[in-house]
Amino acid sequence: MRSHEPRSTSSCAACKLLKRRCSPTCIFAPYFRSDEPKKFAKVHKVFGASNVSKILIEVPEEQREDTVNSLVYEAEARLCDPVYGCIGAIALLQRKMIELQHDLALARARLARYAANYSTGVAGTELDRLTMTGLVRDEAKNLLQHLHHIRG
Repeated sequence: MRSHEPRSTSSCAACKLLKRRCSPTCIFAPYFRSDEPKKFAKVHKVFGASNVSKILIEVPEEQREDTVNSLVYEAEARLCDPVYGCIGAIALLQRKMIELQHDLALARARLARYAANYSTGVAGTELDRLTMTGLVRDEAKNLLQHLHHIRG
């Protein structure tokens, strides 16, 4: 557990920012190390040190690290988008997912049409087969690029 790790003699990032002495029982020290000053600065700017302290005290010790990670994520999202915060990012990803599901359905429909035409001999020429294969391959590449862009 982080709180039982030995600490260096320097103040944690929270105590440095708040310009106070960091005690051995500092609630912030295990989660806001001195080499990550921006991490606490963002959380402090959005939530305030007093509120963060109250939250950490109320949360069981084994859940505090996850709590801090959530606070940091929300603070970063709030600083980027003060109105919607992380909800804005979630909504954007949901819209993109719907768009990609639509694109995937179109690609599957085209592929099914091609397969049906090919099996009945309508698209039987080698040129038709190569053209359709290229279109499906290009569609698949585009979908993969969209997914990679979203995940990246």
